Amino acid sequence: MATTTPVGTLYRGGDGMWTWVLHRITGVSVFFFLFVHVLDTALVRVSPEAYDLVIATYKTPIVALLEVGLVGAVLYHALNGIRVILVDFWAQGPRYQRAMTWVIAGFWLVVMIPGTYRMMTHTVEALFGSTP
Repeated sequence: MATTTPVGTLYRGGDGMWTWVLHRITGVSVFFFLFVHVLDTALVRVSPEAYDLVIATYKTPIVALLEVGLVGAVLYHALNGIRVILVDFWAQGPRYQRAMTWVIAGFWLVVMIPGTYRMMTHTVEALFGSTP
């Protein structure tokens, strides 16, 4: 009996597909951040007062969480980009792509856990008061 691919898709899931999807999502997210960053920075030439108001809205706990997400997205996108380069240009790359995916995931966690703590410390102190 022959196996068939599900109708309407060429993908069956797996870590390769999810790294591809996550790479696209992080790339679009970083692009969106850069677009907004250019717009809000350009606002300083139009109206310095409006620029100050926009910057003040960025000093909220929600934006602090978004900054952590931005750092995570940039870090993942960069690490996965290196993995993609190795898969494409290293003769042994396709053979080790699954192992490289897990190494990247581990490295991302090792960097993001203390990074998130460091980035969120100020926000938590501002919300609940400083700790001794």
